[in-house]
Amino acid sequence: MDWGWGALSTERDTKFARLEAWLKDAGSVLVAFSGGVDSTYLAAMTYKALGDRALAVTADSPSIPRSDLQGAGELAKQIGIRHRVIEAKEMENPDYVRNEPDRCYHCKAELFGLLEKIAKEEDFAVVVDGANADDIGDYRPGSRAARERGVRSPLQELGFTKEDVRAGSRGLGLPTADRPASACLASRVPYGTGISVETLRMIESAEAGLREMGFAVVRVRAHGDVARLEFSPKDIPRAMESELRQRIAEHVRACGFRYVAVDLEGYRTGSLNEGLRR
Repeated sequence: MDWGWGALSTERDTKFARLEAWLKDAGSVLVAFSGGVDSTYLAAMTYKALGDRALAVTADSPSIPRSDLQGAGELAKQIGIRHRVIEAKEMENPDYVRNEPDRCYHCKAELFGLLEKIAKEEDFAVVVDGANADDIGDYRPGSRAARERGVRSPLQELGFTKEDVRAGSRGLGLPTADRPASACLASRVPYGTGISVETLRMIESAEAGLREMGFAVVRVRAHGDVARLEFSPKDIPRAMESELRQRIAEHVRACGFRYVAVDLEGYRTGSLNEGLRR
């Protein structure tokens, strides 16, 4: 791991230094580690600041793609941080499975409860997550679970935007620096539609196949037996090419959906929250 910063702005250099100081002052830190852009950067900085007094913990559940789980392990190994995978059981909570707009709260309450227990048993001073300053303006009920459990969000507290995180990740040579945003598979199911393991597996399989076709940014939103595909806007013309369009439809139907639709607006973060805003 290259711990050099590269050519970065003075303002960002100050943020990076403040984050390292924050982590050193904490003494020992347990990182909620998904392997996404934010938590990977935070895990790398935590290891840089604390070495063996840092632990990254990844939760495994049906809402986590197998590729993400494997990737988290590989990233932790590359960083050098100690890593542990635990089983989360949010699917046993009817409030989570019911999938109301506060679904994320119940997921995070389960996760942070498990991390809090580990922190107490193994004497970690603080549990942190990768929420950043840009997350403040979005609908994120999971942040309430973090507050209730005393989980800290140093990136957010120190004013790190997503671009700050990406810049810092480039400085550390992290492969996640330019990776698209990711979210759990349950975020593909509209609020009010119950979540099942079968639906999550259908979504995972459909998205995996579409990525193999060269679509790096894609979401399969499950509206019952209809799959609404969100591609990056620049990829929509390619997806509409006759031969590839047929391959896409056949693949998604083979994953268990009956109908396949392409969203002409393309991918946007939290598109299923649009109904809440209306």
